[in-house]
Amino acid sequence: MASPTSLAKRLLLGRPFRSDKLQHTLLPKRIALPVFASDALSSVAYAPDEILLTLSIAGAGAFVFSPWITLAVAVVMVTVVASYRQNVHAYPSGGGDYEVATVNLGPRAGLGVGSALLVDYILTVAVSSSAGVNNLGSVVPFVAEHKVAFAVGAIVLLTSLNLRGLRESGTAFAIPTYAFIVVVVGMILIGLFRVYVLGDDLRAPSAGLTITAEEDHLTSFGFAYLLLRTFSSGCAALTGVEAISNGVPAFKPPKSKNAATTLLLLGGLSIVMLVGIIWLARATGLQYVEDPGLQIVAGPDNYVQKTVTTQLAETIFGQGSLLLYLVGGVTALILFLAANTAFNGFPVLGSILAQDRFLPRQFHTRGDRLAFSNGILFLAVAAIALVVAFQAETTRLIQLYIVGVFVSFTLSQGGMIRHWNRLLRTQRDPARRRRMKRSRAINAFGMGLTGTVLVIVLITKFLLGAWIAIAFMVVIYAVMGAIRKHYNRVSRELQPTDERPVLPSRNHAVVLVSKVHMPTLRAVAYAQATRPDTLTAVTVNVDDKDTRVIQEEWERRQIPVPLTVVDSPYREITGPIIDFVKGVRRSSPRDVVTVFVPEYVVGRWWENLLHNQSALRIKARLLFEPGVMVTSVPWQLRSSQDRNLDRFDQSLTRVPARGPRVRPPAEPEPPTDDRTPEPRP
Repeated sequence: MASPTSLAKRLLLGRPFRSDKLQHTLLPKRIALPVFASDALSSVAYAPDEILLTLSIAGAGAFVFSPWITLAVAVVMVTVVASYRQNVHAYPSGGGDYEVATVNLGPRAGLGVGSALLVDYILTVAVSSSAGVNNLGSVVPFVAEHKVAFAVGAIVLLTSLNLRGLRESGTAFAIPTYAFIVVVVGMILIGLFRVYVLGDDLRAPSAGLTITAEEDHLTSFGFAYLLLRTFSSGCAALTGVEAISNGVPAFKPPKSKNAATTLLLLGGLSIVMLVGIIWLARATGLQYVEDPGLQIVAGPDNYVQKTVTTQLAETIFGQGSLLLYLVGGVTALILFLAANTAFNGFPVLGSILAQDRFLPRQFHTRGDRLAFSNGILFLAVAAIALVVAFQAETTRLIQLYIVGVFVSFTLSQGGMIRHWNRLLRTQRDPARRRRMKRSRAINAFGMGLTGTVLVIVLITKFLLGAWIAIAFMVVIYAVMGAIRKHYNRVSRELQPTDERPVLPSRNHAVVLVSKVHMPTLRAVAYAQATRPDTLTAVTVNVDDKDTRVIQEEWERRQIPVPLTVVDSPYREITGPIIDFVKGVRRSSPRDVVTVFVPEYVVGRWWENLLHNQSALRIKARLLFEPGVMVTSVPWQLRSSQDRNLDRFDQSLTRVPARGPRVRPPAEPEPPTDDRTPEPRP
């Protein structure tokens, strides 16, 4: 019978996949787009909000700059997409920015990119889930009242889906992602058609509000600084673009071509939706402020500020309409699913870092469903911690965002420039040289632009929370460097030398005795069978009465092994045994001591709590003693035998039987009288 843990695991994750089924988990472009592009696509749901609320600090008149800010963000998007199309062709192995920086700029640059991307992926999950809750809360007030719980629940659900496997999660996310694209693009087209073709006077619910500036005394320098801060917030729309370069191995062949095509689709859709939403916001007079209670000085009583997409949907489709709820629903859903980009990028990057010995090797191991389960679980726990710490506030979390991604953007483009320079030194074909020079020019422009954005982000967001993300990157960088040093040190210690190993001069065997019962007799017999140079049994005198019973039973059975009693005035068991073993070996450093520990094998999880606790503590201490070998001698209790029989019966039901099923006979009860056979030497 399967354990409750196994049943729960199969229910949540499904049956395990064989390793040779890995090719069946590869993604075609139609599934890869929602899997890897949902983060960048979903940014159109909160990037416009961040642009408008930052501009609102200077008052309603500053909204006139929103189209220009959006245009600048679109230029950066085009540049980054064009640059990363070069990356996926040059480095299709899935290392992405980390591989590019490591190969061309050195391990330290690669480690810096790796730490930046890990932090950015964690923030992607936290920001996306929080933004999804905020958008859903604009339509359903109950969600807004319990947004932390809903955000955590969304992360748990996404974790479960991704643990089931890449292809399965991609199929589940394809429909809502495409629904979001259709609904948002449709809303933009309908709104523009009504405004510019039909001539309808569409006014957003916030158009009639009177708002005041938080900072109404901004100087020219202060206003320029505000525009730069707005631009850096709008650049959140670029997060997730790098995930495709990290996920190239998950595409179906031809991998690089399919990844480059998906990048192009991602960039085009993101720009169309971002520009369209800001355009409609200006056409409908939409206003969105950072602090409604402070900045809104005249408007309807009990006014509740809704997100930009929700206001546009209400303006275009009407309050209470089905399409309004559809826009709110798919927007919230795509924001939740945007975290899936990180759930696919983080485990792959973690696997590569683990393979390079910068992370624990468990991150390189695939789970039952051929997903990197440990990376997925680590990402979920870290994101939940951020959501709880920042109370699922998107505006607070967004200040930590995009620092890491622009660090990786800039270093990656610098690495690609060196990559093309190295190839140009050996390439002689004129046509190929022209293509390489064109690619180098694209990467050079991308490096200059993303480096400029990085400087702007650091200047405008450092005190607002970006320093926290930078601190995380430094800590992760240091931890990964320490892990690499540890693995290198262990590798040096374990490296075989030319000297032949020195054989132990003698082997002293020690059998631990708590009672004279069948497990003890089996351990004594097994120890005798190994033919040690010396053999002794040891019991610890914790209670004089129990010790006398053991001694009398030992003598009555005439067991041909001496029994040593070790006193323990403070009733401790582990310490006296360790001291005794040390004393046995102290006489000759070339001697070894083999300690035989009888243990029960139980069939139920709760029985482990009732047995073997002392044995576990003793073994844990003995493992640190040089020259000491620990041997467990198992004794199967009836519950473990019944469990094995149940498994045998289940295997018979799965295999067609050729004859009548016969239940294997149970192992006979251990004798309890004086006729117990004594161990033979």
